[in-house]
Amino acid sequence: MGFWWRPLSVLASVLLVALILWAGSGWIAALGFLAGVQAFVMLRRLWQEFRLARWLENPDEVDPPDATGTWGDIFYRLQKLQRRQRTSRSELTSALEQFEHAAQAVPDGMVILNRSEQIEWCNPASRKYMGLDCERDRGQFIRYLLRQAHFLEFLDAADYSQRLVCKSPINRELTLSVQLVPFGSAQKLLVARDITDLERVDAMRRDFIANVSHELRTPLTVVGGFVETLADAQELPATETKRYFDLMLDHTRRMQHLLDDLLVLSRLEGDENSLKDEVIHVHDLARSLKSEAESLSRGRHQVTLTLDSAASLKGGLQEIRSALSNLVSNAVRYTPEGGEITLAWRERNGEGIFSVTDTGEGIAAEHIPRLTERFYRVDRSRSRETGGTGLGLAIVKHVLTRHGARLDIQSTPGKGSTFSVIFPAQRVLQPREPASEKDGDNVIPFRERGQAAG
Repeated sequence: MGFWWRPLSVLASVLLVALILWAGSGWIAALGFLAGVQAFVMLRRLWQEFRLARWLENPDEVDPPDATGTWGDIFYRLQKLQRRQRTSRSELTSALEQFEHAAQAVPDGMVILNRSEQIEWCNPASRKYMGLDCERDRGQFIRYLLRQAHFLEFLDAADYSQRLVCKSPINRELTLSVQLVPFGSAQKLLVARDITDLERVDAMRRDFIANVSHELRTPLTVVGGFVETLADAQELPATETKRYFDLMLDHTRRMQHLLDDLLVLSRLEGDENSLKDEVIHVHDLARSLKSEAESLSRGRHQVTLTLDSAASLKGGLQEIRSALSNLVSNAVRYTPEGGEITLAWRERNGEGIFSVTDTGEGIAAEHIPRLTERFYRVDRSRSRETGGTGLGLAIVKHVLTRHGARLDIQSTPGKGSTFSVIFPAQRVLQPREPASEKDGDNVIPFRERGQAAG
């Protein structure tokens, strides 16, 4: 009744006036009055309809009509509806913008295809992985742009539960995992994810298992063969028996060293193994490493220690010792008899540098970037002859990474190599008082800072 009361009251008033005119002036006056009222209503309606049409055509430019009565109610309700629509449209636009921004920020390549496999939309990552451009390629058939046979077979199969692993069409170094997801009305979402790192890790895992198996197979075969020989032989000369046992002991120790290195690597890579800093007196550690080198060398090399800094280090003593010991043992192992090995500790631009220099065969430049990979060897046969496990420099790399240090390798084939461990300035501790060094065999004493080697 809220809408009808006003028009009915106006109609009642008009009829009442018409009746009064009919009674007082006759039916002609009453009809004339009614005709005038009708004409007024029609003209007013046309005018309001014109205003309404003009407003609806340009709601953002034309002010909303202002009227009284029924038309005023209509205009008011339309304005309310328009405000709700604007609010809803603003919210929807904001949501769409957020979705588009989120889709553009997704690191995976995303492409929306219609029922005909034409591109409707794609995000910036699709350019990086598949070479697609949303503005340029909109409306293009995906088959015309990506023509690899395995990709076309994947599209034809339309098996949404499977993924396609393939190389990127624009960068062969990237490995992609491609998946199709159906949605909407016969639309498809093509998602391309970069799995290069996962593939690399998986390949490293496979190589690691293969390498460990290969490293263990030889000593196990040797030990097993000797055990069978000893079990089948009735009597063997004492010298022959001793030779067998010596060889078995050597190969057993080789397996033990390999397992020890594997355990060290596992401990270094474990999240629960937190680094415990302590003061490392480098001079004491360096002398200990020199003694270790002389013990391994057994007089076959000249070992020299140069101490050009009195600074100490902050870090894990056992880990640092293990890393530097690996460098020293490698120098002894790969330096021919009569060669020289120099251990040095110095400072440069606030950084602490411990270097191991040898006069060995040297390393070709193409091998240097891969030396810290597990089981990587420049010469496999020679490495096994010298007793290396292939994990020493991998252990060095992990220890230095935990300490924020880095390994610098300089080598010239035929002349020798220098392995330098460079510790950051925040791990170098300066002495509170000038240190005095006692001269020893093949030890160059600490020189004043102004004379320190660079």
